[in-house]
Amino acid sequence: MMPAPVSNLKVTTRAETVFTGLRQRIVEGEIAMGSKISEPELARYYDISRSTLRDALSRLEGSGLLERKANIGYRVVTLSTEKLLELFRVRESLEGMACYLAAQNMTAAQIAELRELLADHEKNEALQQGEAYFQKAGDLDFHFKIVFGSANQLLIRLLCEELYYLVRMYRFQFGMASPRAKKAFTEHHNIIQAIEDKDGELAEILMRRHISASRLNVEKRMNTL
Repeated sequence: MMPAPVSNLKVTTRAETVFTGLRQRIVEGEIAMGSKISEPELARYYDISRSTLRDALSRLEGSGLLERKANIGYRVVTLSTEKLLELFRVRESLEGMACYLAAQNMTAAQIAELRELLADHEKNEALQQGEAYFQKAGDLDFHFKIVFGSANQLLIRLLCEELYYLVRMYRFQFGMASPRAKKAFTEHHNIIQAIEDKDGELAEILMRRHISASRLNVEKRMNTL
């Protein structure tokens, strides 16, 4: 097979860079929810073609961060209590399943990494004070690691690609401060223990309860806003 032309490789790399940058700006609220996306403005900002930009915008739509309407174009999604609760219920079911499979498939080395991760989280000042338990993205995310540990490619695609950054958007913009911080941390420890014990049923139950408790906590907080 002939290698792709250098020009195509550059376009692909540029589109990936723009996609990643826009994704972070949306997740962290720099581009506000509900905002209309101006393609000419963004194309100038990133110094890219409209076709390259549209590739990035299409991927953001696939990640649930943008929505497109006829004759209007792209807008950043608007987060709502209803959408959040719907997302939590999907996560409760799918991550519970991921935990069940992780108890069967995670290696001792992967489990040790999870314990090291929580040991690192425990040093966080906000967690120590019971104010927040906010995790970094990707491999530094407890839930992310467990889903990958399930070794189920469909779950990985759904939870670590299609829904992951929408979840992070909610976490970042609504979920940083929580009276559940220390309790959630303890629940993570219990989940790891069940996985290490190869008790898939218990691991699934604990994860479902963990996400359900977070959902109820967020629902209560958002209803008081």
